[in-house]
Amino acid sequence: HHRADVREEEHECFIPKRWIHTWSGHTKGVAAIRWFPGNGHLLLSAGLDSKVKIWDVFNSRKCMQTYMGHAAAVRDIDFSNDGRRFLTCSYDRYLKLWDTETGQCISAFTNRKLPYVVKFNPDTDKQNVFLTGCSNKQILQYDTNTGKVEQIYDQHLASVNTITWCEENRRFASTADDKKMLIWEYGIPVPIKHIADPTLHSMPAVTKTPNDKWMLCQNLDNQITCYSASDRFKLNRKKVFKGHVVAGYACVPGVSPDGNYVMSGDSDGRLWFWDWKSCKVFRKMKCHDQVCIQAIWHPVEPSRVATCSWDGTIKYWDQ
Repeated sequence: HHRADVREEEHECFIPKRWIHTWSGHTKGVAAIRWFPGNGHLLLSAGLDSKVKIWDVFNSRKCMQTYMGHAAAVRDIDFSNDGRRFLTCSYDRYLKLWDTETGQCISAFTNRKLPYVVKFNPDTDKQNVFLTGCSNKQILQYDTNTGKVEQIYDQHLASVNTITWCEENRRFASTADDKKMLIWEYGIPVPIKHIADPTLHSMPAVTKTPNDKWMLCQNLDNQITCYSASDRFKLNRKKVFKGHVVAGYACVPGVSPDGNYVMSGDSDGRLWFWDWKSCKVFRKMKCHDQVCIQAIWHPVEPSRVATCSWDGTIKYWDQ
């Protein structure tokens, strides 16, 4: 046995089926949720009510802090590596950098376009850099130290929806409403690869598998497809997960930390689980009254999953 295998076996994941908690406090739908980096003892949520909230996970399960400052729905959130800061982007056209503990907004950025996705550069020495994909078809690279745009990646033909770091953060993949996936070298504004195919549907949500080998892409034709996250970025035709209906929603795929299960919400508020090896549906369960937009597997608790919905709730599930 390799050492890595042993570690994965120590942390075998099990599919949840039982509701154990509801975090409520957002007055409109919840657009996105993120675990605090590392042990996931806190959960950050982005609300369509313009608020961002952080919740205790292990003890009181109370709302620890509400971050006020956006004037419209918050679309995306991203923690820095250490969790001490996070970024938000909102339909008020602003991106904001926050201090997690004090609740203060450290700085605000805008190019007067709608930002749909925001991602820190995960490199430890580049935590002052972030990328955002916008309604003007561009990806902008900001430096939080100067507040300036350092680079513009401008090749998509429609709004940019996702940004996924690949290959030790030397490259990133972007998807947009133009139904293309583009692969970029970080810092260089010309894509090294175009993935476009007349049969491709728009892929408004993308998640990388825990081993960094694959990108799972939610397609608007109600299937999750799989691309290699390095080298040639090829479609894996053997790996397709389907049965659910997203009905135009950008339901974000999830993966168990051991890589054995893929999951996705659907437009009816159900959560679907598939077996990674066979691609067969393992379970589906009703979680919410409206679209279940995201589900995230806890990084440490082997059978716990958080879901969020446009019904305004975040729910916690266990075996």
